[in-house]
Amino acid sequence: MGGNLRKLRTAHGLSQEKLCAELQRRGCDIGRTTYAKYEAGELNIRASVLIELRNIYHCTYDAFFEGLDRSEEL
Repeated sequence: MGGNLRKLRTAHGLSQEKLCAELQRRGCDIGRTTYAKYEAGELNIRASVLIELRNIYHCTYDAFFEGLDRSEEL
């Protein structure tokens, strides 16, 4: 999922710092270090953060999980 988070962020021309500032403005208390761990796959992202990211990016939830369903490969 981290790669999808990074891809969406860069596609929207946002740095981690700017994205975190927007998330904080929307009520998600998240710092850049924590967000970097989401992108690195070191920390599971909270549902509340995914909801706000969906609003920021105007995307579907599928965009966050693209390519992660291994059952399709079987």
